[in-house]
Amino acid sequence: MDNRSEVREFLTSRRAKITPAQAGLPVAGRRRVPGLRRSEVAALAGMSVEYYAKLERGSLAGVSAGVLDAIARALRLDDAERAHLLRLAHEADGSNAILRRRRPRQPTVRPRLQGMLDTITAPAIIGNHRSDLLAANHLGRAMYHDLYTGPARPPNFARFTFLDSAARRFFPDWDLAADMTVANLRTAAGQDPHDKDLHDLVGELSTRNDDFRRRWAAHDVRTHGTGVKHFHHHVVGDLTLAYESMDLRAEPDLSMTIYTAEPGSPSEDALRLLASWTATHPHTEHT
Repeated sequence: MDNRSEVREFLTSRRAKITPAQAGLPVAGRRRVPGLRRSEVAALAGMSVEYYAKLERGSLAGVSAGVLDAIARALRLDDAERAHLLRLAHEADGSNAILRRRRPRQPTVRPRLQGMLDTITAPAIIGNHRSDLLAANHLGRAMYHDLYTGPARPPNFARFTFLDSAARRFFPDWDLAADMTVANLRTAAGQDPHDKDLHDLVGELSTRNDDFRRRWAAHDVRTHGTGVKHFHHHVVGDLTLAYESMDLRAEPDLSMTIYTAEPGSPSEDALRLLASWTATHPHTEHT
């Protein structure tokens, strides 16, 4: 991944998303570009137009934290976007690259970790930053049955979302699921720009799917640690589940996500039905 191009496209895309009115600036005359002009961002950040233009062209090496913070405020970056900008700046300095190249890969889940996962009664899964589904407990495999029906191992949420027609049934709000999937991958690319497997995945999806390619070009980044997701399972119907995701300290790049239904809700009843169904249908296997 070319760091200078990533910086340029990220900052340009963030600038294009802010209107002068949102930034508290007067609107005068016709504007030939969407969002803010470079001169307006520079003024909001308290720097010269020439210096900001240099930064937006990708020259972040050696830039101070104060300058990066001023740009983040001017562009109204959220926490995920601000962290992404800092990672791009660290990569420009070379510090991020050294850290990531030394990081060990964990393509599989340890048996002890799988055993712990199996003790959880709610649907629970473990994935990595490339959106691979590396492990799940019995209820998690039942919930994500559609992902396990494909031939690829490990299953991958991004491939499923954009290349499998079942995804549009499984995710009732497919556009939101697609946005979140791409934003997660874009965030991962900023965290580890030297990950060849991630590059290959992005290249494959960009070649094969226009919806992915358009979303990838938007340079949106997000951090999804908690929230509510909606699913439509082919056996038990609609599921509205709260989720919590947590990084696994002992396993670099892996995170665990646990789903729960509101007590007394139809989704809780559906999870009970799903548990009964998976007990009598050995439909997936450990991979």
